[in-house]
Amino acid sequence: MEIRQTRKNVLAIADTLTLEEINRIPAGFNNNIAWNLGHLVASQQILCYKLSGLPMHISSDFAVSYGKGSKPEGPLSQENLNEITSNIVDHISTLESDLKENKFTDFNSYQTSYGIRLENISETLQFMKMHEALHLGYIMAQKRALLNST
Repeated sequence: MEIRQTRKNVLAIADTLTLEEINRIPAGFNNNIAWNLGHLVASQQILCYKLSGLPMHISSDFAVSYGKGSKPEGPLSQENLNEITSNIVDHISTLESDLKENKFTDFNSYQTSYGIRLENISETLQFMKMHEALHLGYIMAQKRALLNST
C-alpha cells in the first residue's frame, strides 16, 4: 500500500528531529510536525473506520484533537509522540487486514474540503494517498523552516 511508504518517509523525517523541534511551530505555519503526525493517524481512522460505521482504533478525544480544523493544543511528551509514531504504520497494517476481511461494507458519504465526495472505501483510499502526500509536503517544509531558523 502506497500510504505505508509515505508514512515511512514521514517517520524518517521525524527521526532526524528533536522532540522540541517536532513540537515547535515554524514561522509562517499554524501547526507543527507533531500535529501533522497525529493528523495522519486521526484522518485515516475517521475517513476509513468512522465513515464505515466501524470502531476507530483511537479515542474520540484523539480524533477531535487531530481531526480537520484542529490545531496544536500544546507540546507532546516523548511518550505521546512514541504512541503516535507507532500507530502511524501499525494502523496501516490493521487497515490492510480489515480490507482483506471485507469489513468496509457500509459507508457514509462524505464531502471533503478538497471538493471530493467520498462514496466508498475505495474512493477513500485514493483520496488518502493525496492527503498523506500533502501532509508529507507540509512536514518537509516545516523541517526546512525549522532548520533555517536556527
